[in-house]
Amino acid sequence: MSDPFVVVGADAAGLSAASKFRREAPDRDVVVFEKGRWISFAYCGMPYFIEGRVERLSNLLSLSPSEVAERGIDLRRGHEVVSVDSDAKTVAVEAATGESLTQPYSDLLVATGGRAVTGPFDVRGVDGAFTLHDMDAAAAMDAYIAPPDEYDPARADVSAVDRERVDHNAAQPAPETAAIVGGGYVGVEMAEALHGRGLDVHLFQRSDYLLPPFGEAVGARVAAELDATGVTVHTGSPVDALVTDDDPGVGANSRIEAVEASGETFPADLVVVGVGIRPNTALLEDTDVETGPGGAIRTDEHGRTNLPEVYAAGDCATAIHAVTGEDAWSPLGLTANRAGRAIGSTVAGTPTPVGEIAGTAVVKAFDMECGRVGILDEDEAIEAGFDPVRETVTAGSRSGYYPGSSDTDVTLVADRDTGRLIGGSIVGADRAAVRINTVATALESGLTVAEFERLDLAYAPPFSPVWDPLLVAAKVLNGSLESA
Repeated sequence: MSDPFVVVGADAAGLSAASKFRREAPDRDVVVFEKGRWISFAYCGMPYFIEGRVERLSNLLSLSPSEVAERGIDLRRGHEVVSVDSDAKTVAVEAATGESLTQPYSDLLVATGGRAVTGPFDVRGVDGAFTLHDMDAAAAMDAYIAPPDEYDPARADVSAVDRERVDHNAAQPAPETAAIVGGGYVGVEMAEALHGRGLDVHLFQRSDYLLPPFGEAVGARVAAELDATGVTVHTGSPVDALVTDDDPGVGANSRIEAVEASGETFPADLVVVGVGIRPNTALLEDTDVETGPGGAIRTDEHGRTNLPEVYAAGDCATAIHAVTGEDAWSPLGLTANRAGRAIGSTVAGTPTPVGEIAGTAVVKAFDMECGRVGILDEDEAIEAGFDPVRETVTAGSRSGYYPGSSDTDVTLVADRDTGRLIGGSIVGADRAAVRINTVATALESGLTVAEFERLDLAYAPPFSPVWDPLLVAAKVLNGSLESA
């Protein structure tokens, strides 16, 4: 075999591309380089592992190295691609063994993902301070939370795990109070997870409401749910510093003791910093690759970069936004898997679009479900050329006489000039999150609010009122547009 397809990164986008390519082009080589030892894992499942809902770390793995090999993919773990020569069509690789090699490619996919950022907070060498963006961090945090005499090492049941790090954290005194820095996806999910492990949890958010991409209506409901369940929420409270012990001892790590926020000191013996991620693009720094929003690698509708025969997908790459038609960066799981699969097909000879994105996302905070899609922020809408009109309604999730109905808040945003629906969010305790998929479909179809209002959505008392909350919101928003 010849004409190698080289993939950098062995997670969602990378292995989706390699697998699809192998099926469609069995006569060509496919080589996947992975810097670390972990492959094909469910990042979004980590909070649920830490909480204990997921019993074993291995439950979060989609593919094992042996299963990848059975697919005919040449997977090389412990091999970091450090640079790309797009003229020579080669990549420079450094192996964990110290070996260096040069790998030629016919086509190249950069699927290097993203990395957690910590802002001004340095968590390195601090016991009890964590970011959560890889499986070793999840295993270490799980071990740290458990009392030393109760920790079950079988929970970290994957050979790739950093056993030394896990053992070190398992030997630490069990924490009692946790501080979470950042009220985004990770912060909200970890608040629930740590509360479920019996910790006194404080969640700190710089802005005035949680989950900023979801809008204020969602953030307010989530904060109320967290407070009611026992999590202390501090909005408008940026964390200024992490406080560690002054004298950890020779050769020992320092240990987290508190956080400072809004002029106060809050004791904490576990801190999770969840203030965002950045795309991993260092291997292309010496090339002429174009970047877009968030510093991610700019790609076209087929995942191609401006470099010949070089593609990018996943958390390191942009995609086309379904509402604006412009480049956007949305580091989410489906985006990565879908793009990788499409690129694998394209490289094999069948051009396949990676698909547009709308930032569709859902998150849960105890019993409160949240969803969002499209453009909700007024300034963002104006910058994109829209004149936004917004309405928020509260409606029942089922027929009022049927047990289990819950107030559901729906926000819809439209463009005043065209009537086009451009964004939406939803929050409620009764199957609210899945309803956002209806809004996402409408956005990608370019529906106006009037057209959305006329959708024939299903009705039966156990599932929805005659007028689904989405249709109620569309009626109100359409009325605002007509009266404008």
